[in-house]
Amino acid sequence: MSSNRLLALLTAVALSAPAAALAEGDLPIQDNSFLIEEAYNQEPGVIQHISTFSRVGGTGAWLYSFTEEWPVLGQTHQASVTLNYAGLEAPRATGLGDLMLNYRWQAIGSGETEVALAPRLSVLVPTGDERRGLGLGGAGVQVNLPLSAMLGRRFVTHVNLGGTYVPSALAPDGGHGALTSFSAGQSLIWLAHARFNVLTEVLYTRSETARPGANDHAETFTVNPGVRGAIDFASGLQIVPGVSVPLGVGPSHGERAVFLYLSFEHPFRLAGPTAEASAKPSADGRG
Repeated sequence: MSSNRLLALLTAVALSAPAAALAEGDLPIQDNSFLIEEAYNQEPGVIQHISTFSRVGGTGAWLYSFTEEWPVLGQTHQASVTLNYAGLEAPRATGLGDLMLNYRWQAIGSGETEVALAPRLSVLVPTGDERRGLGLGGAGVQVNLPLSAMLGRRFVTHVNLGGTYVPSALAPDGGHGALTSFSAGQSLIWLAHARFNVLTEVLYTRSETARPGANDHAETFTVNPGVRGAIDFASGLQIVPGVSVPLGVGPSHGERAVFLYLSFEHPFRLAGPTAEASAKPSADGRG
C-alpha cells in the first residue's frame, strides 16, 4: 500500500470516530508530534523512547532518529538525548550523525492545562563525519521555544520558534564558517478520538554559513499532514505509532518524503515515583 493510500485510509477511520469519543476528563494523545515540538515535559516517574524514520522520495536518502526522554526530579525539568543515523545517496555514506543533549524547562502549564510553554536548550556534539555529509562539522547550540494551546475540546496547536548556532561548520565548498539557522513552525491537531488524532504541521527553516568572502544560504518550507494513534496497556505502557507525508512547497517545491513515528512511554522506578504514586497516602496515613 502506498503512503498516500495509507494516509487516506487512516484519515477515513478518524472521520468515522464518534463525536462523543473524547469523554469528559479523558486526556488525548499529546506529546507525540512529528516535526513540531510540543510543550509538555515527561510526567514524574514516566520515561519515553521515541523512534522516527524518514525516507526522501526520488533519492533514497533516509534518516533514523532515536530520542530518550527522562523527567528530572519531577515534571519541571526534563533531560533527553537524541541519536541520528543516516543513509545518503550522494555522497554514498551511511553512519552515525551528530548527537544532541537536551534540557527542557516546563516554564508554564503542563499537558493538563490549556496553555503550556517549555523552552529547550540543546548542545550539538559533532559525532558525525562531516566530510561524508553525516554531520555539521563542529559543536554548537540550539534553542527552541515551543508553545502549546488547547482550542476548545477538539483541537490543539503547537507553535515553535528556534535557532541553531555552530561557530565552525562545514560549508558546501569544503571550508568552515559560522552556521546560523532560524526555524518557525506551527501544527494543528484534530482530537478526533482520545486515542486517534489527525494533524497538519508547517515548518520553515533558513540557514546561513558565513565565512570570509562568501555566504551560503538555504531555505526549506514543509507541509506535513499525518495521523497518529495510541495503544494503552494496564501496566501503564502506551505505544504510539504515526505516519505522515512531508511535502515541500515554495523553496522546497517538489520534495516529498514518508515519515514514520513510534514511541513507547511507561513508568520506570529509577525515574522516581509517578504523580499518582506520590498522591497516595502512606501506610501511616500521613500522605
